Amino acid sequence: MNFLRGVMGGPSAGPQPSGADTIQKLCDRVASSTLLDDRRDAVRALKSLSKKYRLEVGIQAMEHLIHVLQTDRSDSEIIGYALDTLYNVISNDLEEEEQEENSAKQVDDLGSQFTEIFIKQQENVTLLLTLVEEFDFHVRWPGVKLLTSLLKQQGPQVQQIILVSPMGVSRLMDLLADSREVIRNDGVLLLQQLTKSNAAIQKIVAFENAFERLLDIITEEGNSDGGIVVEDCLLLLQNLLKNNNSNQNFFKEGSYIQRMKPWFEVGDDNCGWSAQKVTNLHLMLQLVRVLVSPTNPPGATSSCQKAMFHCGLLQQLCTILMATGVPADILTETINTVSEVIRGCQTNQDYFASVNAPSNPPRPAIVVLLMSMVNERQPFVLRCAVLYCFQCFLYKNQKGQGEIVSTLLPSTIDATGNSVSAGQLLCGGLFSTDSLSNWCAAVALAHALQENATLKEQLLRVQLATSIGNPPVSLLQQCTNILSQGSKVQTRVGLLMLLCTWLSNCSIAVTHFLHNPANVPFFQLTGQIAENLGEEEQLVQGLCALLLGISIYYNDNSLENYRKEKLKQLIEKRIGKENFVEKLGFISKHELYSRAAQKPQPSFSSPDHMMFDHEFTKLVKELEGVISKAIYKSSEEDKKEEEVKKTLEQHDNIVTHYKKVIREQDQELEELKQRINTLTSQNEQLQATVTQQVSQIQQHKDQYNLLKVQLGKDTQHHNSHGDTLQMNGIQTEEVSKLKEELEEWKNKHELLQGQLREKDSVIEKLNSSQMEMATTEQSSQTSRSGGLEHSNELQKELEMLRSQIQLQSAEISKLQMENQKLQVMNTTADPMAGDSGATAAASSELEGRLEQEIKELKSAVQALSEEKESLKQHLDSASSTVAILQDEKSKLQREVAESKKEQDDLLVLLADQDQKISALKIKLKDLGVPVEDEDDTESGDQGDEDEDGDEEEQD
Repeated sequence: MNFLRGVMGGPSAGPQPSGADTIQKLCDRVASSTLLDDRRDAVRALKSLSKKYRLEVGIQAMEHLIHVLQTDRSDSEIIGYALDTLYNVISNDLEEEEQEENSAKQVDDLGSQFTEIFIKQQENVTLLLTLVEEFDFHVRWPGVKLLTSLLKQQGPQVQQIILVSPMGVSRLMDLLADSREVIRNDGVLLLQQLTKSNAAIQKIVAFENAFERLLDIITEEGNSDGGIVVEDCLLLLQNLLKNNNSNQNFFKEGSYIQRMKPWFEVGDDNCGWSAQKVTNLHLMLQLVRVLVSPTNPPGATSSCQKAMFHCGLLQQLCTILMATGVPADILTETINTVSEVIRGCQTNQDYFASVNAPSNPPRPAIVVLLMSMVNERQPFVLRCAVLYCFQCFLYKNQKGQGEIVSTLLPSTIDATGNSVSAGQLLCGGLFSTDSLSNWCAAVALAHALQENATLKEQLLRVQLATSIGNPPVSLLQQCTNILSQGSKVQTRVGLLMLLCTWLSNCSIAVTHFLHNPANVPFFQLTGQIAENLGEEEQLVQGLCALLLGISIYYNDNSLENYRKEKLKQLIEKRIGKENFVEKLGFISKHELYSRAAQKPQPSFSSPDHMMFDHEFTKLVKELEGVISKAIYKSSEEDKKEEEVKKTLEQHDNIVTHYKKVIREQDQELEELKQRINTLTSQNEQLQATVTQQVSQIQQHKDQYNLLKVQLGKDTQHHNSHGDTLQMNGIQTEEVSKLKEELEEWKNKHELLQGQLREKDSVIEKLNSSQMEMATTEQSSQTSRSGGLEHSNELQKELEMLRSQIQLQSAEISKLQMENQKLQVMNTTADPMAGDSGATAAASSELEGRLEQEIKELKSAVQALSEEKESLKQHLDSASSTVAILQDEKSKLQREVAESKKEQDDLLVLLADQDQKISALKIKLKDLGVPVEDEDDTESGDQGDEDEDGDEEEQD
């Protein structure tokens, strides 16, 4: 307040007396008037004066305006005027003609001071959040603008108040769903300010379905062809996703990456690129980079890279990359985006290697990009982007490294010269007159050799034709020749970085480097290090010292004149150990070294600052300490160290061999386990089939029992009917018919007995076969025992049928006796008595019933025989399957036991080797040789990397 009063009293900002009096009268009117219309008119007048007399209105009217917001909630018009007045007082977004250069800072301070006064009472912000919920346009819109202005002035304080307010963030999220575009668009701006640098609010906004709503708005506005609303939505999305791993994971899991693909579907006609479209597409590309940034956790970046490949987003970006008519800044940002999408992802790198430019004949995209990198007429930022893309393509990509180096080898160079390869472009850039091309080509070639000893050895075979008539020279020798010619600093720095990368961890390359006929490399290096040059050359001196130190540290003493001991003696005589170490320290102390070590992407303000590569800074950090130690070691220590290294290498080879054997056995065990699982699943399927068949057999048994019950009922009915006939008496004509029926019954009885004898023989055969299969697997015993029980039941049922037939035979004999009685009665009875018609009808009915029952008995017997045959077939198939499974199981058990025995023997051998290594280390310590834990750690890490490499190859 004191500050505001001081400004008020100043000569430049002092109010006119009439204006101050008017504002005071209006404030009194707002405070004391009882009529709503009078207060409304007073607030309207304050609004009209608030821009011109901002300071006076803010000082005198702010308290009254806040009181109006609290008490006159029912009148939307006065609330709107009050909010507009507060916005004019707090906001610094004044018209240009109202802002003077000498008062710009004062205006900013005014807005900040008024904001501080307003938010001093947190209830004011809470009240404003409540007003923003109102649907009335004249209340909601000025409330949104006022809250946005508060966030611009005092962002962290207002964010904290909104965060602790109940449902504060959720209320503001409703603005995105407002049907009025003005409020929706200003709501996006409000959320931009609200989410700045506040991870907690960012998470709440994201989980309030912000991604869905913002992507819908971008789609409705026309994606990249949309207006400034699309730009605002993209800025808000960047706020939500940048450096927020939780929101990035939520964005990926919600399948929102797939919805980004239509953003980059540009048409074939790329002539009409408006400024807004360029801005929108630039922000879209930056949003993709946020998701795959190298600074993100590796797991999150990898999953986003895979999602972008599977949804076709990478393919769409490559289409823009190879398109014509694309603006330079969009092309540069697209190259950087593609770089980070493929960085460290083998699938994406392989796809990028297959992309061809739409030329005649088609050329690989990598070759086209390298042509731009070594072309000095191309923009500097574009050349840096291509270098970054090439580095990302080779990052953890041994396959891609091999393809690049193979284009330099004599056996793969195109003799016709019709096509230009990547290797030829790199060599051309390496030896061109442009120092920036030299540096870029050297760094690119160094990345092709990064952590790949095999390719370092192969690159030694590369021969270059320098001029007509002269013999070719190796690439290594040509690099050293250029160093000795005293070229530009940038060129020498690039070549020295290439040589340091090439010679590190490669003894053969060190031998080739030192094996120069004139000893130019070594003496030139020592001469450069020994000279007292200016500050410009200190960086080159440090790199020469590093290269010389690598030549000593990785020297295998195969050259008699350049053994470690002799090289160190020469350094001590010509340079001095302390001076050598001091020169070596120049590298890490350089300002450009610190900048390059911060992030992988090469970002330089000018070509002159392009000195160090990010991966090279890692190499310097790794080797600086060990080279300094190696320089001070004596010859005896070197010998002991060499012996220890050889011993450890031998043991490492043995351990590696046994690890390989164990890995192979593990693979065999996995294959055996898979076979066991397969056979187990097959066994389960067969058991399920047997269970199903048993249930079907049970169903047949139930059906058979039902039929048997029905047959019993029909037999009882037939017996009762025969008794009735006997009670009524049978006449003479019926006797002859009954005789014929008896004969037929006898014949049928004999046939049934023959069929029963056949069934008995079949049952006996089944019983004998079941007795022979009694020694099989327990799983098959269950199914066979079920079949045996079923056969026994069938035999019992046949016995019951036999008993029924015997009963029928007894009945037949009984009928024969009755027949004899009837014959006797026939001789004595009246031949004309009785009713012959009724007797004939009863006899025909009885005959029909008997024939029907005989047919049913035949069908039942036939069904039983068919069931027996099917059961026998099922039992035979189950028995054979179980026997096969038992044999397979026994074989697998024997193989697993043998594998376990071999693995135990290998573990015993490994334990013995570890004991021997420990004993050797103890002896070395007793001899005074320092044995550091880092050596063990490095050897263990190397073994782990070998295992990881093998697993990747298997994958």
